[in-house]
Amino acid sequence: MITVVLIMTAGIIAGILVRGFPKLIKANERLTMWAIYALLFVMGLEIGTNNEILSSLHTLGVKALIIAIAGVLGSVITAYFTYRIFFKNKNNAE
Repeated sequence: MITVVLIMTAGIIAGILVRGFPKLIKANERLTMWAIYALLFVMGLEIGTNNEILSSLHTLGVKALIIAIAGVLGSVITAYFTYRIFFKNKNNAE
């Protein structure tokens, strides 16, 4: 766990140092997307090689769908109330 915290801290420091370099920021955005693609591929590879997951995929799929729907609904509801409380102009008469 300390490794994760140290890597995140190093990333924050590096981010602060490169704020003035727009080309580096643009390159970082592209690298981030490719890193996410690579992680998703490796995750799929891991699932594809795991016989236990593949044999119970029909059950896991339904549970995953329910969890995904609940997560999206929870996020939408939270965003709605956050907007209403913090961002909506309370004096519409102005």
